[in-house]
Amino acid sequence: MTGRLRNTVALVTGAGSGIGEATARRLAAEGAAVAVLGRRRGRLEDLADKVRADGGTALVVEADLTDRRQAAAAVESVVTELGRLDTLVNNAGFMGMGQAAESPLEEWDHMLAVNVQGLLYVTHAALPHLLRAAEDSPRKVADLVNISSTGGRVARPGMAVYNLTKFGVNGFTEALRQEVLLKGLRVSAVEPGTVDTELSSHLRDGVRQAVERQIATMELLRPDDIADAVSYIVTRDRRVAVNEILVRAGEQTW
Repeated sequence: MTGRLRNTVALVTGAGSGIGEATARRLAAEGAAVAVLGRRRGRLEDLADKVRADGGTALVVEADLTDRRQAAAAVESVVTELGRLDTLVNNAGFMGMGQAAESPLEEWDHMLAVNVQGLLYVTHAALPHLLRAAEDSPRKVADLVNISSTGGRVARPGMAVYNLTKFGVNGFTEALRQEVLLKGLRVSAVEPGTVDTELSSHLRDGVRQAVERQIATMELLRPDDIADAVSYIVTRDRRVAVNEILVRAGEQTW
């Protein structure tokens, strides 16, 4: 397969649906061999079949990223099977909403585990391989893209802990960017607004209906819109570092 990412390997977390699935297919179309990571093996296999049917290379990696050992083993399996790691897209995420005084602690724990700890575990395991790829790649650059949210910029009632996780992701992204920018590793954040994905399907009854009413008249973003942003970042020449892309739905005010 030809493309701007040929002879590179990309790992996309949370690839079983939505933004992750769309991003994996877009990077594969650019020529990258893609490792698709998540917990729902059946969906990952379906995605891999689509990539292969289009002439690409795909590796299915089933893992729970909130377990640090599974996260590290997942990254190592990608490098073992595909030979290297040039691009990491930390997309896996969970959104819980509702007033803080009424929210179960289990929901908060899960958001922190997926949105923060899972991202950190994968990043920690991937960094040595990404830095190595930046040294020996013909493109002389590697990329780490964290999928954040407008919730990492704008705090709103009912989103306190989600805001905490995504503000944290943005801060981590920027600090890490400064640490590695002279080593050929670009670190970027993409901040989607309201996207038509499964993310809101996990909301509790009552909270979910309130959100659905709020966005009922809005034309939501599509997963491909966010995949476009990721693809734009990672296909730039090494002289160009796109640090941050904010993508709101056209009618979104927050």
